[in-house]
Amino acid sequence: MTKTPEELFQEGLERYQAGASPSDLIPVFKEVCDRAPKNGNAWTSLAWLYLLDSKPAPALKAAKTAVKLNPHDPQSRINMVLAMLDLGEKGVRPHIEMAQQMLMASSEWLEEVKKNLEEGLSKKPDWKSLIRVKQWLLEA
Repeated sequence: MTKTPEELFQEGLERYQAGASPSDLIPVFKEVCDRAPKNGNAWTSLAWLYLLDSKPAPALKAAKTAVKLNPHDPQSRINMVLAMLDLGEKGVRPHIEMAQQMLMASSEWLEEVKKNLEEGLSKKPDWKSLIRVKQWLLEA
């Protein structure tokens, strides 16, 4: 029996939390995005996995889709900024400012983003873009 996109997403999330590699999970989340193209959380997760796998170009594409679907999700914008920085693109400031505003408005989002930033650095300790974004968002 075929799993629903929601079941696939949950399964992928559990595998991620259990330590599965981003390269193993990308196909799972790509399938979720293909089957549920309006699922902003799936696009945000896919962008994050691409970033962890050092693939900023597809990460940027996924993050732009996530931001379009869910413009008020700070993690989507952060992923987009990370991809833009990794690619050397300009124009990150408005997205950082928007993310800062969202984090100031919600302590729940702030805690989630802090956790994600720490997790990213634990998986990629030398990730210069993530270090910069963390400084911008949390030490501003």
